Amino acid sequence: MKRRILPTLLAAMGALLLPIAVSAPSAYGAVAVPIRANAGGPALTDGSGNAWAADKAYSSGNWGYDTIYGSGSTPSAIAGTTDDALYQNYTLFSGWTGYKFDVANGTYQVTLKMVEDWANGPGQRKFDVRAENTTVLTGFDVFASCGALTACDRTFTATVSDGQLNVQFNMNGGANYATVSAISVTGGSGGAGDTTAPSVPGNLRVTGTTTSSVSLAWNASTDNVGVTAYDVYRGGTLVTTVTGTTYTNTGLSAGTAYSYTVRAKDAAGNTSAASTAVTGTTQTGGGGGGGGKLLGYFAQWGVYQRQYFVKNIETSGSAAKLTHINYAFGNVTNGQCAIGDSYADYDMAYTTANSVDGKADTWDAGVLRGSFGQLRKLKALHPNLKILWSFGGWTWSGGFAQAAANPTAFANSCYNLVEDPRWADVFDGIDIDWEYPNACGLSCDSSGPAAFRNLMQALRNRFGSNYLVTAAITADGSNGGKIDAADYGGAAQYLDWYNVMTYDYFGAFAPTGPTAPHSPLTSYTGIPAAGFNSDAAIQKLKAQGVPAGKLLLGIGFYGRGWTGVSQATPGGSATGPAPGTYEAGIEDYKVLKNTCPSTGTIAGTAYAKCGSNWWSYDTPSTIGGKMTYAKNQGLGGSFFWELSGDTSGGELITAMKNGLS
Repeated sequence: MKRRILPTLLAAMGALLLPIAVSAPSAYGAVAVPIRANAGGPALTDGSGNAWAADKAYSSGNWGYDTIYGSGSTPSAIAGTTDDALYQNYTLFSGWTGYKFDVANGTYQVTLKMVEDWANGPGQRKFDVRAENTTVLTGFDVFASCGALTACDRTFTATVSDGQLNVQFNMNGGANYATVSAISVTGGSGGAGDTTAPSVPGNLRVTGTTTSSVSLAWNASTDNVGVTAYDVYRGGTLVTTVTGTTYTNTGLSAGTAYSYTVRAKDAAGNTSAASTAVTGTTQTGGGGGGGGKLLGYFAQWGVYQRQYFVKNIETSGSAAKLTHINYAFGNVTNGQCAIGDSYADYDMAYTTANSVDGKADTWDAGVLRGSFGQLRKLKALHPNLKILWSFGGWTWSGGFAQAAANPTAFANSCYNLVEDPRWADVFDGIDIDWEYPNACGLSCDSSGPAAFRNLMQALRNRFGSNYLVTAAITADGSNGGKIDAADYGGAAQYLDWYNVMTYDYFGAFAPTGPTAPHSPLTSYTGIPAAGFNSDAAIQKLKAQGVPAGKLLLGIGFYGRGWTGVSQATPGGSATGPAPGTYEAGIEDYKVLKNTCPSTGTIAGTAYAKCGSNWWSYDTPSTIGGKMTYAKNQGLGGSFFWELSGDTSGGELITAMKNGLS
């Protein structure tokens, strides 16, 4: 993650930056409100049409900063806002310096806009804020309050009696100055007060329901100063206040109708009239939104070293339990969907021993061989089983940036490949595994937050409603993390569901630890990173407006482990990745259950220490708990990566099936 330039400046100077002082005023004047200043930056107009003035030094009868300790900017995208430019510049303060505004006496609303991209943890930057000699924030920590690279706003009131509004800042612990990206002053009582209410929120609509939730969205309101929040009412009762334009009301009763309205409000406390009411009816029955989905990934390369064939899905008894299989992966290259491995996909000849139906492939013209031919045979045995072709994955996600530049062309190429006459009857849809839109995976993407939504819209337009269109997505629930980097809420309308990859949070890719479970269901004391757990991801996606019934909880059929560990419980140090059959630091469940049985559980998953090695993985017991969670949350079901990690009798799939029933 790129950091602001301040640490470099401090190191270069070898000491704290010297303050830049501005001469004191000689007389006060009255500046009209609202006043909006882009701290440390140029003049701009935000997405709501509000004009923000360039930052400037104070002069008598005007407004500006009195003394600053530095200023700078960051090129990074800012989560939680569509007005990135308003947060990408900053001014630094300490020693009770700040801004002066020569305004008429009265009560005003002051809003500070802040962002943190210097600190990488709580406690590194803390500061106090006072307005008119009244402390309004004490020891404020932007990172702890909002996270990194995330818009962080705070609004307070101040009463002016001497013709000048003073907003001042002072360091309070930590190792850096108070940071301000923008500041606004709007009128309250007395003087030039703001009495104009925001416009009524438009097009309130229900975007999804489960047995226990209703998801809502609406169009943004406008205001002469700026909308600060929306109040959501169920019937006549206020249920929440949000800053965005989506909300999911959870904890509801099945088969029940609920009426909703929304009101917008601004910093001065003006509230709009209520929106047109909309009614959302929760679903009846269990499992919210088709909660019985049980999907497994079949890895294309498993037919080689692992010797795992489509036949194994049948002989393990798993085919009868699964509702969907994702075939992984097709390639994404030159802006198009492409074959990943033609030999494994449709050319490899199967013998009587490894064929689903016990019949060897022939070399006759028109015969579909390879895994595609075997999947066709499996579907003949299980007519209700649906199969999707998944494109991308960790290795082949680099091609999505070019695809996003022309979504229509990409969608056409995918449709033509999936519907190739040679195997058109095999696939029921397409799955997109982009790791990760507008964020970093094996490579970094800068397509922007709308790119993913636009790509999903193009795929839905091309495939239509008779095909499944799904996506495997990040489960990074941290503030300013990968979920915040893309518009998953907006894209949900085009997708049948999301496969939320709630695993690989921690592992020996951090070779010295600390040891931690790679698939925690919840947070726990000592977890190495906030937001790195399944529940955090699910709740963040719901908050973005994704219906719970369109979320599938991910399970890894493998463990991640370290060697040279210092303790049996999580949180210990290590010397590197534990040995694995195919890759260091990773091992299949079917191996670990015998070589390193579970010795404890934490955050809804299992861990084990055997000798100098430490592993975390899910067991039938912990999977049962996770399936209960999925049902209680009204999720659409669950999925797993990947089939070859299970036992020959399919005990993990059985646990998932039983847990979802």
